[in-house]
Amino acid sequence: MQALIHKLAETHSLELNEYEALITNRNEETAKLLRNLAVRTRLEIYGRDVFVRGLIEISNICKNDCLYCGIRRGNKNVERYRLTPEQIIACADEGYELGFRTFVLQGGEDSYFNDEILGDIVREMKARHCDCAITLSMGERSYESYKYLRSCGADRYLLRHETADKTHYEKLHPSEMSYDNRMKCLRELRELGYHAGCGFMVGSPFQTNKTLAQDLKFIENFRPEMCGIGPFIPHKDTPLRDYPAGTLELTCYLLSIIRLIYPPVLLPATTALGTINPMGRELGIMSGANVVMPNLSPVNVRKKYELYDNKICTGEESAQCKDCLNNRMEKIGYKIVTARGDIKR
Repeated sequence: MQALIHKLAETHSLELNEYEALITNRNEETAKLLRNLAVRTRLEIYGRDVFVRGLIEISNICKNDCLYCGIRRGNKNVERYRLTPEQIIACADEGYELGFRTFVLQGGEDSYFNDEILGDIVREMKARHCDCAITLSMGERSYESYKYLRSCGADRYLLRHETADKTHYEKLHPSEMSYDNRMKCLRELRELGYHAGCGFMVGSPFQTNKTLAQDLKFIENFRPEMCGIGPFIPHKDTPLRDYPAGTLELTCYLLSIIRLIYPPVLLPATTALGTINPMGRELGIMSGANVVMPNLSPVNVRKKYELYDNKICTGEESAQCKDCLNNRMEKIGYKIVTARGDIKR
């Protein structure tokens, strides 16, 4: 296993069966070696800077019925909401005053946010804050839609691939959703010049070490500018509610591997990590991550954007979220940086 790890650190590539072996045969020794190499690699590129992204959860209305998601169309217990364009702009204005220079607009696939409305929001944010990066995370759209939003000023797009195994994908999603279309969307985002982000849930139902190996090989080949992984956490109102949550241990192990696969990647220590363990985000940073995403959404809607149970930081004001994360990072020897935080190739 040590030889495989050193091979990965040197070549940034393994065969599919080697990735699977690295996951299957993991232990404290391999985790420590991976972690040390990942942190060293991240320090060489980004130092001790941790980039912050201001997250604005603009709508929990979604046309999709993904079997793991708390805001799925079929969940009748959700109190739905949709921020107005004015509210979204106000969140960004507040975030800018707090020092944020990257904003992430995230939401369900809500038909209200058509190209015209979403494009106008992006243009207005760019007009007010031209030095900022705007990331969209609004699901699957057409090529023409992605192209238009790019022309309005969107810089980045996050679209988790969820799994690189088609059979596994079909077990997590309703029949009207397509693995092939998800992959097509990611290719189109790259073609249009977006900084593209993918990602997956660690420990999702029906996941195996082989499917995880396929995820790692996909990341190796796609070379995303961003990669968001976090533990699967079940939601009580979904068909997959009885499946166990993913683990901190495996998530951090995979963070280290991904850092070595593509050293410049922007790699978040997610809120889900902090949800399953009070020190989860810190441990993610100490495993090779270099991004955190405090919430800038209005406090009165944060609990309503519940993709999984027991999500943290739903009652804090925006300034509190930022200050809390800043203090947490400083305690482990890192510092929050509010710059755009572009990838360093």
